[in-house]
Order: sequence, then C-alpha cells, then structure tokens
Amino acid sequence: MTPPAASPETMPSAVPFRLSVLRKRADFLRAARARRQALPAFVVQARERAPDEPAEAPVRVGFTCSKKVGNAVARNRAKRRLREAARLVLPVEGQPGWDYVLIGRAGVAAERPFAALLDDLRAALHKVHK
Repeated sequence: MTPPAASPETMPSAVPFRLSVLRKRADFLRAARARRQALPAFVVQARERAPDEPAEAPVRVGFTCSKKVGNAVARNRAKRRLREAARLVLPVEGQPGWDYVLIGRAGVAAERPFAALLDDLRAALHKVHK
C-alpha cells in the first residue's frame, strides 16, 4: 500500500527562522529547575531567560533521550522526531526569550503518530505558558 500523495493543505508551512539549539550542560540544568509538563511521548521543560542573559536567539531548544529509550538507533530516531516537531511548532507556539528542553520517553517517542506528537507539544506549551 502506497502512502497518499502530499497535498499543499497537508504539507507543513515553511519555518522562517532556524531554532537555536541548547548545547551547554548549564543551560540544560537551568531548564531542569524550571517549569515542566509531562506527556505520553516526552517531557517538556521550559524556562524564561533572565534579562541579563544574552539574547542570541528568540527561542532556544534542547533535546535529550536517555538509554532507557533504547539503543543508539532508537534514541536518534526519537530525537529526530522531536527535532522536527519542535521545528514545526516552536516558531508559532514558542515564546521569545524562552528555553525549551524536550526529553524523549522510552518506547513512545519513536513510535507515537507524528500528528499526535505535534498536538502534544502544542498542548504542553499552552500549559507551560499559563
């Protein structure tokens, strides 16, 4: 069975800017002390940056998956899916001056339907920003 052809209505819109990725451990640790929202496929940690921190990008995001998610292939697949979900959702739903960390959950992050993954991320961002 072949997948249906993608139409312009089902294709995601182009993202106007590239997300800045968190790379330093200190940034991940700061996000770990901030707000969090657990979902079936992942956990979102979000924090508003302090005014004295450099504003290198409006929205910064980090990704992590522990060995509980599986072997390297499973972890990388989960992170690729989280990265794409963040690329599509954060420019629209994310708030400028915030850092987000997405933590993949074992068995679910790589297998959950992508549309559900996007909906989960949108719902988590709404809850975190309240």
